[in-house]
Amino acid sequence: MLLLNPVIISVIVMSALCLLKLNVILSILAAALVAGLAAGMPIAETMTTLIGGMGGNSETALSYVLLGALAVAINKTGLATILAKKISKVVKGKAVVFTLVIAFVACFSQNLIPVHIAFIPILIPPLIPLMNKMKIDRRAVACALTFGLKAPYVTLGVGFGLIFHNIVRDQMIQNGMQVTTKDVGGVMWIAGLSMVVGLLLAVLIAYRKPREYKEIKMDGYDADDGVEIQMTGKHWLALLGAVAAFVVQLITKSLPLGALAGLLVMVLTGSIKVSQIDEMMDGGMRMMAFIAFVMLVAAGYGDVLRKTGAVEALVSATAAMVGGKMGGAFLMLAVGLLVTMGIGTSFGTVPIIAAIYCPLGLKLGMSVPTIILLLGIAAALGDAGSPASDSTLGPTSGLNVDGQHDHIWDTCVPTFVFYDIPLFIAGMIGASILG
Repeated sequence: MLLLNPVIISVIVMSALCLLKLNVILSILAAALVAGLAAGMPIAETMTTLIGGMGGNSETALSYVLLGALAVAINKTGLATILAKKISKVVKGKAVVFTLVIAFVACFSQNLIPVHIAFIPILIPPLIPLMNKMKIDRRAVACALTFGLKAPYVTLGVGFGLIFHNIVRDQMIQNGMQVTTKDVGGVMWIAGLSMVVGLLLAVLIAYRKPREYKEIKMDGYDADDGVEIQMTGKHWLALLGAVAAFVVQLITKSLPLGALAGLLVMVLTGSIKVSQIDEMMDGGMRMMAFIAFVMLVAAGYGDVLRKTGAVEALVSATAAMVGGKMGGAFLMLAVGLLVTMGIGTSFGTVPIIAAIYCPLGLKLGMSVPTIILLLGIAAALGDAGSPASDSTLGPTSGLNVDGQHDHIWDTCVPTFVFYDIPLFIAGMIGASILG
């Protein structure tokens, strides 16, 4: 029976525990154990599999800790505050404009300057006092950040988007369908348009009302304190460190090396003193260690789901239940949502579902553009609402700097409602139009 599939059971357990405000790490661990038990795996073997699979996100976890340290170092020099002050001058008193500017800036993290979530702990904390004074609902800002982290790679074949579109292309080719990267970009704009609609609904309607937050003093984090700061040699050297991090990352394709290079340049140029290194690392750990460890546990959880064989069984069972094009489209999207919610990555979901979705789509008489759209959206679904996704963990890391932003209710639930639901609807409408 489909509802007894370990993936479905464990994802429901994880979501329910998170919504009940159980710690995210404990919720994922519980979901992994439930998945193992439901699949008949001994508890000891499940835990061994989980621990062994944690290495799958080890580079990501190390990246987050080092990027956290880099963010603290940049903030210590005052460079982030200068940038935040520039933004505050432009949008002061205009809450909606502020939120949309954040979404616009976040988009560049996926293509123009592909640093993904690395900019969030640098840019957002200095803006928190300004948000509080403007009484901006941080749920709207969380939606804006997640939009910038997700919509560009879903829609545009540039930066991380080029990687995602190429994965879709390659997996379809492996499964007997000749498509190009241009073909993928030719239909994925439908998914992007649905996310724009979700962003506007969140910012202009759902979370537009003022929301009060406690004024908690955070040294060095007030971008609206009325104090003018001029760029000095120290700031330019700190900027050189940030540029070094970006360039090394592009050359080596390694975020940890990029962050390490940025820190090294800042120390060698004297913008950060050697005696401050421990303080930088401690600050980075406080800021990003929780996210890093969630990513490690999430990788282990994903490995448990794969080792049980439940993912393949779920996709195969879906194929057997399909009744017509629209019924097939609905089930394909629903399974994609469940798989991505559990694994926490759109990029890793594509190879799992493509092996079944491509032949299934052809069997149902779907056009190639329809299959591309359904595969792309099915993989992207769940990423925005998953407690274990960096698309939700990243925004929380910046918005919860003063402890007043809940990861589940203030980030995951809003982003799920305003992105995953519109994406699902767009997939169904797109399937009916493209044929």
